[in-house]
Amino acid sequence: MKYTIAIDQSTSATKALLFDEDCKLVARSSVDHQQYYPQAGWVEHDAEEIYHNTVKAIRELIVNSQLSTANCHFSLAITNQRETVVVWNRKTGIPIANAVVWQCMRGVDICNELKAAGYGEMVKAKSGLLIDPYFAGSGAKWLLDHVEGAREAAERGDLCFGTIDSWLIFKLTGGRNHLTDYTNASRTLLFNIHTLDWDDDLLQMLTIPRCMMPKALPCDACYGETTVEGLFNEAIQIAGVLGDSHGALAGQMCYEAGFGKATYGTGSSVMVNIGVEAAEAPAGLVTSIGFAANGKVFYAFEGNIHCTGATIQWLKNQLHLIDDASEIEAIATSVEDNGGVYFVPAFSGLGAPWWNDQVKAAISGLTLASTKAHVCRATLESIAYQIADLIGAMTKSAGVQLQEVRVDGGPTKNHFLMQYQANMLQVPIVRSEVEDASAFGALIMNGFALGKWTSFEEAARVWTAEDPILPDKSMAEMQPFYDGWRHAVCQLMKD
Repeated sequence: MKYTIAIDQSTSATKALLFDEDCKLVARSSVDHQQYYPQAGWVEHDAEEIYHNTVKAIRELIVNSQLSTANCHFSLAITNQRETVVVWNRKTGIPIANAVVWQCMRGVDICNELKAAGYGEMVKAKSGLLIDPYFAGSGAKWLLDHVEGAREAAERGDLCFGTIDSWLIFKLTGGRNHLTDYTNASRTLLFNIHTLDWDDDLLQMLTIPRCMMPKALPCDACYGETTVEGLFNEAIQIAGVLGDSHGALAGQMCYEAGFGKATYGTGSSVMVNIGVEAAEAPAGLVTSIGFAANGKVFYAFEGNIHCTGATIQWLKNQLHLIDDASEIEAIATSVEDNGGVYFVPAFSGLGAPWWNDQVKAAISGLTLASTKAHVCRATLESIAYQIADLIGAMTKSAGVQLQEVRVDGGPTKNHFLMQYQANMLQVPIVRSEVEDASAFGALIMNGFALGKWTSFEEAARVWTAEDPILPDKSMAEMQPFYDGWRHAVCQLMKD
């Protein structure tokens, strides 16, 4: 039997998932790692701990599955938290400091200086990104500027730059391979998404020596061999690497332009495949490499919404309108429509595509006839409206026709929400039966790398989903409600 181990290295834990030849999940293990907050706004991880946890998770996986490493054939795929950066010594394999996590704001002054110096347009044209400490480049520059002796060591060629995938590959291969994939590279502020290489102008802008950078490869490449610290008697292939959001796009089989994925969580992450030609993203959104496989590079627009599932929790925890999130659907559907009530959940300002951090959350349109059912319905509708705002901006800018949206996350169990989403977007909404979409995407890339599949159509056959939720109302019927939403948002922005 052939098995694939997919490592899903996230912000809070390292998961190892074991898939059999039929791409069925056989076993899993997970090991949490510590979060470090050395001062306000700073977030760090211990990269050594993450590596040791990766080895531990793989060991636990093999033990739990009761498989023999001698009698079975294994390979390893990786998907990872993006933008978190590690800088380590090439000779010793020891990090010069803790990893700077994507949530860390220590690079904000660096980014503000770059924006003030007028680098914004160049950065967007070359990398597809906005200048922001969210991306890995400013964290790496901060480390070189503030860790004693780091810049001199970097100039000598003694230091390596890497996102978490690069770090794990380097350690798993015993320091032989310093590699990354196109998707992780595209989230650093240092990678030219058109030439598919590190960009000299961007490296110079952030004063990062090119000799630090890993070689970038397509997602479906082979990245080296490992025994996982002697766990396997014979070395196994590391094949298939991509960032976690890109893994979800690939794992949801969004292999054509116009197919998108939406992850409904506390907030929502939305990514739409725009095809094999990069395009400039709408204001406030970014263009990234969606994934690169089977000889093709697909680009994607990406944006994030601050409050979706968090709004439901606010109704429960703060207003006490519901005792459990599962109750909201029945309450919301007890009324025929929203009764003119709109909820703009701008608790942290409005995210994409509005990008106004001064707006505060508000419920508008209340009358003496309004009930908690109208507020609950307005809450669910607000999630669908925000997704529609974002996807509408993406598809219009890219000039692509939205075909289908594939969704995951807890709120997707709410049928009213999913039906309303289908009506707002006028395309099918498909709920995948695959729980770990990012890991499944890594599994797919592993299959391409090792010759399991030769086409996207062939790979897509292993994906299973529930019956699609089709629109049951026309856009003409939905438009008055959408107009009401946009009016509510615009009124807040005027205030």
